Amino acid sequence: MHIPIKYTQLFINNDFINSVSGKTYPVYNPSTEEVITMVQEADMLDVDIAVAAARKAFMVGSEWRCLDVQRRGCLLYKLALLMKRDKEELAKLESLNNGKPLREALIDVDKGISAFEYYAGWTDKIFGQTIPVGDGSSFFCCTRLEPFGVCAQIIPWNYPLLMVAWKLGPALACGNCVVMKPSEHTPLTALYIAALAKEAGFPPGVINILPGYGEKAGRAMALHPDIDKIAFTGSTEVGRMIQEFSSKSNLKRCSLELGGNCPFIIFDDLDGEKWENAIRDSTNGIFENQGQSCTAAARVYVHEKVYDRYIERAKDVCEARIVGDPFDERVTNGPMVSMKQLNKTLDYIKLGKKEGARLVTGGERMNRKGFFVKPVIFADVRDDMKIAREEIFGPVLVILKFKDTDEIIRRCNDTVYGLAAGLYCEDLDTVFKVSQGLQCGTVWINCYMRVFSQAPFGGYKQSGYGRELGENSIFEYTQTKTITACVNTKKSMFPF
Repeated sequence: MHIPIKYTQLFINNDFINSVSGKTYPVYNPSTEEVITMVQEADMLDVDIAVAAARKAFMVGSEWRCLDVQRRGCLLYKLALLMKRDKEELAKLESLNNGKPLREALIDVDKGISAFEYYAGWTDKIFGQTIPVGDGSSFFCCTRLEPFGVCAQIIPWNYPLLMVAWKLGPALACGNCVVMKPSEHTPLTALYIAALAKEAGFPPGVINILPGYGEKAGRAMALHPDIDKIAFTGSTEVGRMIQEFSSKSNLKRCSLELGGNCPFIIFDDLDGEKWENAIRDSTNGIFENQGQSCTAAARVYVHEKVYDRYIERAKDVCEARIVGDPFDERVTNGPMVSMKQLNKTLDYIKLGKKEGARLVTGGERMNRKGFFVKPVIFADVRDDMKIAREEIFGPVLVILKFKDTDEIIRRCNDTVYGLAAGLYCEDLDTVFKVSQGLQCGTVWINCYMRVFSQAPFGGYKQSGYGRELGENSIFEYTQTKTITACVNTKKSMFPF
């Protein structure tokens, strides 16, 4: 399928421009291993230029700072409308660049639109408090929630378009200016949205998009003294580096959404439709997006009474999945995003066999061009195996057996991660005990991966800190100022 590529340059100050160095790098189609296009590569000098543009746009008296807050919401809503207009083109571009099936990309576009619409409604609802202080007649005290200023945002390759919306929406709603670096693997939809933002009417300098590599552009953002806040979604390893660099420069605020090794627990009291839903959600939870999700159902714990039954049913579901061209309507699994990610997954499959796990089905690389691998099921897995303890980030379903409630809470929490968990159970006492006992930021009960713009999302432990989405995200992009005024000048300001 031929999909025209409209935008391959850096987007700074509402213009598409070449990098200072003039360097470009290739962006690949993971389905064919062929180069889609060459994209301009940002480095430290380009970051400096983008930050200066954003800083100017944030100056007191600038068009953006003087914009009526409702008008700010209108701009976000206009951007959402333009995304609706170009929904098919955005989804096709996402599938081409990321490899996910087109039907999944269409869902991602809808979710991105939802995020922008949600934050469009927040712009005139971001306010502080009045606080009673002193004797109630001498002082007036209030707080304001004010934007940080220039925010850096570094987003991953697994949900490229959706992460643009999750990051830009709240930052812009609060009145910040943004310098964003999409993943070097998947910059195309971010650049397209930049063009839509300009069309929507955002002033110059408010949104800047810099495709490039983490070790150059990303590092420069984390170290930049004129960036006030940085938000990062990606691996825990890189998140630590972002935090370290930020502390070395200007102690800029950080919010980090990092890795996960999410448990999915299936109890033995399910039957009929609930049982089938548990099968569907646990398998989709790891195979969707080729397992390249921080909330992937990486560890499926099944009660010993239904363990064998689950393996048999999951095997059928796994083998029914169709791996291939993401533009084929029948396909459920596209390619991995890159050769590096494919090789990492294949290495974990070899490791699982070596550790003694039972390979139930799948695991072979497809005999065709592209970074394709057949979905995998491992059974008889122990908690101490690396395939159970580490984040694979591939379509590898790992199945473990458990006996009772206290045991499963302890085992699920025995990890450095704490992003999300899934729980299928009919007994309310068990549901409340387990959901409260799990150390993670999200627990889904009798469903999985149900993420809504209105609800906060984020992790415990080494899965990061801060929250995306919901009202909580507003607080990630604002700082509190306290204003105290003396209104009774006849009284002394000091009690001594």
